Amino acid sequence: MVSCKLSVSILLAIGVLLVGGCSNPASKINRANYDKIHEKSSKEEVQAILGPPTSTSTEDKIIYKRTTWRYQEGDKYINLTFKNDELDSKDTNLGTK
Repeated sequence: MVSCKLSVSILLAIGVLLVGGCSNPASKINRANYDKIHEKSSKEEVQAILGPPTSTSTEDKIIYKRTTWRYQEGDKYINLTFKNDELDSKDTNLGTK
């Protein structure tokens, strides 16, 4: 009986560890990654750092195309605006270093 309870306890502990290991990896929405993104960065360069955006919107202007990417996780966000596929501006609420 004790052996059976011990086996169940060990299996439960392993299950908890496995489920904990399946949680989201470390967030890419952080100040260090935000600081890696510079004016004139391409969309490909940004995606290599932050991954795919949470949401996007595109406006076709007469002389250029403006695309906005938003990365959001909980109350943290990074907004990036591209002009003709090059980063034109960025904004965040992550604070300073």
